[in-house]
Amino acid sequence: MAPKSSKAVAVKHAEPHGYEFFGPPGAFVISFGLPIVIYAFTFLCNDISGCPVPSVLAPSTLTIERLKQDAGWPTNGIYGLASWDVSAKVLGYYLLSLVLHRVLPGEEKAGVELATGGTLKYKFNTWSSTMVTFAILAAGTAYQGADFPVWTYIYDNYLQIATANILIAYSLATFVYVRSFSVKPGNADRRELADGGHSGNMLYDWFIGRELNPRVTIPLLGEIDIKEFMELRPGMMGWAILDFAFVARQYRTYGYVTDSILLVTFFQVLYILDAFWMENAILTTMDITTDGFGFMLSFGDLVWVPFVYSLQAKYLATYPLTLGPLGTAGVLGVLSAGYGIFRSANNEKNRFRTNPNDPRVAHLKYLETKSGSKLLISGWWGTARHINYAGDWFQSWAYSLPTGVAGYLVQRSSVAPATGQSLANKSFVYTGPTEYTEVLQGSARGYGMIITYFYVLYFAILLIHRERRDEAKCIRKYGDDWKKYQQIVKYRIIPGIY
Repeated sequence: MAPKSSKAVAVKHAEPHGYEFFGPPGAFVISFGLPIVIYAFTFLCNDISGCPVPSVLAPSTLTIERLKQDAGWPTNGIYGLASWDVSAKVLGYYLLSLVLHRVLPGEEKAGVELATGGTLKYKFNTWSSTMVTFAILAAGTAYQGADFPVWTYIYDNYLQIATANILIAYSLATFVYVRSFSVKPGNADRRELADGGHSGNMLYDWFIGRELNPRVTIPLLGEIDIKEFMELRPGMMGWAILDFAFVARQYRTYGYVTDSILLVTFFQVLYILDAFWMENAILTTMDITTDGFGFMLSFGDLVWVPFVYSLQAKYLATYPLTLGPLGTAGVLGVLSAGYGIFRSANNEKNRFRTNPNDPRVAHLKYLETKSGSKLLISGWWGTARHINYAGDWFQSWAYSLPTGVAGYLVQRSSVAPATGQSLANKSFVYTGPTEYTEVLQGSARGYGMIITYFYVLYFAILLIHRERRDEAKCIRKYGDDWKKYQQIVKYRIIPGIY
């Protein structure tokens, strides 16, 4: 959908960028370490032996064979990590997203102005595509209940689905990297390289993203902006679908659905749908305007988001914790406080930018820069330079708190537990064809929080990194005015702490 151009456009030479993520060594660790993290979460928190698996709770007696047994390592070894059948179905899911993007009507918007001049056009219809996909899943669930084959297939082949997406992420990053060398100065398609993506180091550029907005034309499907498409569709929608599959699994196993998994799923799906509804807002984000598309975004969009962000629902599918009215109210209170800070701060800034004379913001103090911009130094933005990130982080706790003091062990026996035993142990029992399975906390209590609360820690690191990038960008833009602003508004994210 790139607009036609009748003349070449001169390329602006951007200021040189330094390395991010600790340069090539960091790119190497992230690129080949994060897939290992995904597999570690998959194997070390399961419905076979526990979360975490018992063998890691007793390191003095740990053996490779016992760990493989507890983790459910495939009987055919590394070959069991992938499946041709599963990979084909995952690719079919991507194809469905592409077809819906092509055939459904959508809103066309122009992106921000490029360094080479002009803008790119984007088609937005992720909301309608999602509604069609959800309608198909809802119809199947209404007809077949929790045994709807999509839900059972996802749960039974979770490991192989993760592998398929990891391989797609690597392949896509390699494809766009190789193709980026065909970008020529002044090209009519307005293709350009990302400022920080052509350092000359092959590994780093492959990781960070060499081309800014790679696009490809697919027969019958038209032109696809790879970065914008991958940012929202397969991964974020996949996150919601995984959550639904875990809810169905809990119901199939225990015959009921708990308030904890409903809260987690509701919060996360609401966040996803909000992103889809406000899809065109992505055009002004750093991911679209600044970052190239490489392994960092490819893996983040297609693997990290769906498989890490859904860990809480995956945990609760096996350990169906009930929060009760007080627990539910507490979680809702945390979410409301975080959302209140996030939305109030953003509304304050937006009102001030659009109409400084609005009575709701007219009283706010500001620092006027040499460029004419006005930086707020009172109200929400007088408490911290990125106060909205504090609200974002508080909201992240609402994803993890429903898992409680996490951790469980899985025990199997041909003999049913004694009457009342499961309640006394705060455990849950379900029956299989030949045995009883009891899920109890035991010695695993608390250790599962490493997994279910990982998102809170990760999100804090992500926000701090994003804040540091924002600060560096603002220093380049405002110079000494930003340093003066830092002296007035001293805290970065959390007033009095950081």
